[in-house]
Order: sequence, then structure tokens, then C-alpha cells
Amino acid sequence: MKKTKYLLPVAAAGVLALTLSACSGDGGGGGSTAGSSDCSAYDSYGKHDGKTVSVYASIVDIEGTNLEESWAQFEQCTGITVKYEASKEFETQIGVRAQSGTAPDVAIFPQPGLLATQARAGYLKPAPKTVSDLVDKNWSPDWKKYGTVDGTYYAAPMLANVKGYVWYAPKTFKDKGWEVPKTWDEMMDLTKKIADDKTMKPWCAGFESGEATGWPGTDWIEDVVLRAHGPEVYDQWVNHQIPFNDPKIVDSFNKVGDILLNQDYVNGGFGDSRSILSTAFSVAGQPVLDGQCAMHHQASFQAANWPAGTNVAEDGDVWAFMTPPIDESKGKAITGGGESVGAYKDTAEVQAFLAFMASADFANNRVKLGGAISANKGLDPNNAQSALDKQSIQLLQDPETVFRFDGSDLMPSAVGSNSFWKGIVSWINGSSAQQVTDSIESSWPKS
Repeated sequence: MKKTKYLLPVAAAGVLALTLSACSGDGGGGGSTAGSSDCSAYDSYGKHDGKTVSVYASIVDIEGTNLEESWAQFEQCTGITVKYEASKEFETQIGVRAQSGTAPDVAIFPQPGLLATQARAGYLKPAPKTVSDLVDKNWSPDWKKYGTVDGTYYAAPMLANVKGYVWYAPKTFKDKGWEVPKTWDEMMDLTKKIADDKTMKPWCAGFESGEATGWPGTDWIEDVVLRAHGPEVYDQWVNHQIPFNDPKIVDSFNKVGDILLNQDYVNGGFGDSRSILSTAFSVAGQPVLDGQCAMHHQASFQAANWPAGTNVAEDGDVWAFMTPPIDESKGKAITGGGESVGAYKDTAEVQAFLAFMASADFANNRVKLGGAISANKGLDPNNAQSALDKQSIQLLQDPETVFRFDGSDLMPSAVGSNSFWKGIVSWINGSSAQQVTDSIESSWPKS
């Protein structure tokens, strides 16, 4: 499809300058509190009484409710009504809506690859300078890169997550005399020990997510590619400088398969390996609490999926360790993900909303509600509602951390949110790693 460049209309730019002039100077304060009656922190966004901004995203359930709460005072203080719609079919439906002319005002993209597809198709508006300036102030250059397509900046980062955590129940480990593994080999030894004990399965997993079924499996593969083969190979793979079916990637599938395809190791509380595909990712970790499995691999946002009242702490009901290194010489880079906020319209109220979402005020509002983190430098780690979230924020803000964005999210959407997900499903259903990676490689866009 022909790429179309959009420029901010002069009138809209003028309104932006008037209504948001203070944003780039302050928007990192983080002093506001969701639900407070004080609107002073929102003065910079202007007044837009009676205006509505429609927002479409894939963030559902508790996370979706908390997202809406985090901008509730922005609505109250600006007069903007944010009409939020969430769907597990977002990745498919956003393209359909854009093509049919029924796109939302704003979309929250979970993958930079999908964002890039929409931008190159000419559907998205470039981000206002106010938003660009806020991102320069509050994020590292890598994060800005993820919202940039062919030299044009489109979307600010929103929340973030640290991937590669392995969740477990500290009491179970203590009672059984199990040590938290420090290397992949130690983790595999522990896995075999738990399986041999036969009181519970070592692992539980769930990859079901509507049309996005399979995505949690891509996180497993990415963790192993990074830990076994290092950040250079990871970058080559993501950028298609090596083919998807390179022997190193096939090897990574097989390493993960040593766990997920072994019926003795999965799927605690749910069934055999194939039950992974029918188990919703949001409930897949529950057997850790029930004593039916020992470990569950999921990102930091898993904290939001535990039942209300679950104590997430080193000595609590549940805790997590980072997937250990496979080859320690490859460094200690971590994988993570996050969302980007892009717009299909450039009205003054949409631009005000975009600026708020790029601010530290939003980040602090949302993180205070629990189950979320951000790489925003204006975020106070003490606002984290769990020790794990605080640890994750510190990791993201640490200049020594080598951060690699979720690989499937960076790949073209035809791969990252299509053939890679489907390949995971085929693989769990019995296709070999070589067959699956060959198929994914053949789906990579030729230009």
C-alpha cells in the first residue's frame, strides 16, 4: 500500500502549543494521584469540555480496569471523556478497522512491528513535538527507536514489562529443600528432580489468548536465543540478518522443547503438553499456588494475574527469579516488552491525551494501582506495589542493563504477530522445530 505522510495542520499545531506548552517542561513530575481532587497537575493539558477520545487496545480484565482508573482524573480535570475498548483480537482487528475507515482515535500497540505496519500503510499520524520531547526526557534512546518508523516518530512508550521471570511458591521450595537455580543446567536438574518426586509437575504453562494464541511461547524462545547465543545473534535474528530457521534458532526451540514437550514436566494442573494451547495465559500460573506445579514462566505482569490478596514477595505466597543464564559469557541482557500509544487523528484533545500518556504523571498513577511498571525515568520505584515490580523498575532504569525488546514484537507483523504465534501452536501440536522455523522463515516479507 502506498505510504502517506501526514503533517500537523497549522491550526491543530497552534492549539497544541497553547494547550500543552507546559507539558514538556513538567510532564515528568509524577506528583499527581489518581482519584485526587487537585487538578493543578493537569493544567498543562488544557480544557476540552465535551470532547471524546476513543482508545482501542488489547489490555483486558484487571489490567484494563486499572488502565482506565489511571486516566480517570485526567478526564475529570480536562473534560475529555476517554472511551476505552479492549479486545483479545486487537492485533487482527486494528488493521481491519484502519482499512475500513473505522479506526479509533488512539490505539495502544503491544508490538512495534504492528505499529510499523500501520504507519507504513499511512494510517497513523506522526507524534506531536510535545510528545517527542517528553520521550526524549523520560526514556532511553532505545525506547524512542521502537516508536520510530522510517525516520518518523509516531508513538510514545506507555508501560513496560520485564520478561523471563520464573514464578514459584517460596514455601513449596523451602518445604521441599529446593534451591533457586542460578544456571539453566541447574534449572533443568531441578526440573528432573521435581518430576522424579512425582508429587507435582515441575512446570505449568498456558498459551491460549484468542487470536493471539501462542504468544507466551515466543517469549520462551526469545529468552533462550538471548541467553544461549547472546545479544548480537538476537539482534541479527530479529532484523532477519540471519534466517528464522538458522541452526541457532532451531537449537533454541529444542532447548525450550526439553521442558514444554516433555509430558513428565508439564502441564501441572491442566493435562499434557497439548493442554498448554487450551489453557489461558492469564490463569496458567494458578497451579503454582495450588501445589500442582512448581514453576511458571511469565513476565512481570503476571503479578496482576494472581488472585486478589496474593502476597508477591520473597517470603510471600509467590515470588519469581529471572530465567538463569545458559552461557554466562553472553552477558546478562534481559528481554522485555511494552506498549506504544499511537494516534489515527490529530485533534487537540487527542494530542492532549497523547501527552498525558507520555508523562511521568500517567506512569506514576498506573504503577500505584499495582501490577504494572514503566521504563519512564520520572517514575518513582517506591510507587511499585510489590517488591518484584520495584526490582523490575530498577532493572529497567539501571544504565548497566542491556535491554532487548521482545523479539516477536519487533519483527514484521506478518511474522511476529502471525506466523511465529501459529508456529508455536504447530510446534506444541507435534511439528518439529525445523519444520516450524522453516515455515516461519518462508512467511517473512520479501521486501
